[in-house]
Amino acid sequence: MSVEPNSQDRAIKRITSPGNTQVKAIRALHQKKHRESEGRFLAEGLRILAEAIDQGHAIETLVVLPEMRDHRVGARLVAHTLDNGGSVLEVSEPVLAKIARKDNPQGAVGVLPQRWERLETVDATGDRCWAVLEGIRDPGNLGTILRTLDAVGGAGAILLDQCCDPYSIEGVRASMGSLFCQRLVHTDFQTFQAWRARQGGMLVGTSLKATRDYQQVTYPRPTFVFMGNEQSGLPAEYEAGCDELVLIPMRGRADSLNVSIAASVMLYEVLNQDRRRSGGQE
Repeated sequence: MSVEPNSQDRAIKRITSPGNTQVKAIRALHQKKHRESEGRFLAEGLRILAEAIDQGHAIETLVVLPEMRDHRVGARLVAHTLDNGGSVLEVSEPVLAKIARKDNPQGAVGVLPQRWERLETVDATGDRCWAVLEGIRDPGNLGTILRTLDAVGGAGAILLDQCCDPYSIEGVRASMGSLFCQRLVHTDFQTFQAWRARQGGMLVGTSLKATRDYQQVTYPRPTFVFMGNEQSGLPAEYEAGCDELVLIPMRGRADSLNVSIAASVMLYEVLNQDRRRSGGQE
């Protein structure tokens, strides 16, 4: 006796060829130029995709292995995608590996729309902190900074100039889903400074030229933690635009920190001062 497929089965498209045109279009999102032209990006893994929908992000296309439909989280992702008008592609492991560009992919890849905010629409009044990032080259570092921002209750990241793309799959992966709860802005330094003049707060940068220890400065709300390129630091004109330049002390042989580690040190100092002012209630 034949069994009629249910409505979900009928809505799911099955693909077995890595050369499928839809597969090629999804794979193209690994390239920044296609992410920018399409306004979309890739996110891999059940945990990260579940975080996306929990934070109100829509999955436009969900690519899954067949067994993921029997997984509790996988089944939820499939149902959520279909219920919200998205499409679900059921593929073989070689096809998913081709899309994810790695062996042993995590079972699911989603295509989602990017979310950028225009700086002029952002009101940072009362926010604990933002990260302001210039010339960050490694998307893994950028994703890690977003993860730390999330951990300290930060509001988001303002990317200046030629920062790498937070929506690269490496950046999304490194953020461990924190990308989906952080506000993202891209602008230039002059526009940022004009906007910040209306916001108040403090712009603090780290610099080897600084003489003040980072713990000697009082950080108000909002504090904008300004981090530059890991090799060259902040340009001189950007340092000159800071309210404070601080130094993270080094006691061993190392003369610098990875930019994501330095950002974490700064962001946690902002959090800890804020907690002390509020009696540890936040």
